[in-house]
Amino acid sequence: MKYTQWIITFANGFKISETVVTSWIIMAALIIAALLLTRNLQPVPTTKRQIMLEYAIVTLRNLVRGNMGEDVEKRMPNMLPYIGSLFLFFVCSNLIGLLGFKSPTTDVDTTLAWALMTVFLIYYQGMKAKGLRYWKGLLEPVPLLLPLNIVSEFATPISLTFRPFGNILGGTVIMGLLYQLLAFISTLIPNVTIPFLQLVIPVPLHLYFDLFSGCLQAFIFVMLTMVFISNATE
Repeated sequence: MKYTQWIITFANGFKISETVVTSWIIMAALIIAALLLTRNLQPVPTTKRQIMLEYAIVTLRNLVRGNMGEDVEKRMPNMLPYIGSLFLFFVCSNLIGLLGFKSPTTDVDTTLAWALMTVFLIYYQGMKAKGLRYWKGLLEPVPLLLPLNIVSEFATPISLTFRPFGNILGGTVIMGLLYQLLAFISTLIPNVTIPFLQLVIPVPLHLYFDLFSGCLQAFIFVMLTMVFISNATE
């Protein structure tokens, strides 16, 4: 399996990778979908579209409140749209591989960016809630543990980065090897010119690696984001 690293090159040598272009496509699709789905909303829902949207928002709000407290919208008014946007972008990034695009999640730069956003929010909300007392937590329970607490701070972005990256990339590599194996087996069958084995056998594996695992990793990432931010503001 081979992906093109750079797909747009300008005269001055500036390059744009396939990951960036795919991310732009996902963002454009989400923006267009949001504009279309939120047109002509009514105070009292009268369409199935609005009912489903309100159900999704209520479910997301209950999830955020359940993990971050009932007053989360008062303390952190932007947390609900952030978690929802992060989850949708994460899921779409994992599923777009089914359409033949390179999943942005298989690029460590993407997951690192998401992890750094979460870490920034942890520190920002912690400082907002506690002020400079937030950093006093590095000396707890005893000052002797300061080096270990500092190491744990670096461990947070590293774990958030490599957990989804490793899972999604691993599934992508496995599926690529499987397709190559099935293509080779098909060539061993007499009078067969079409690798028909690739049309059926990979389907259940796609359901697991792309659909189930992709959605699961997105859910785990947003759950960890909420837990870390909630712990920082307690």
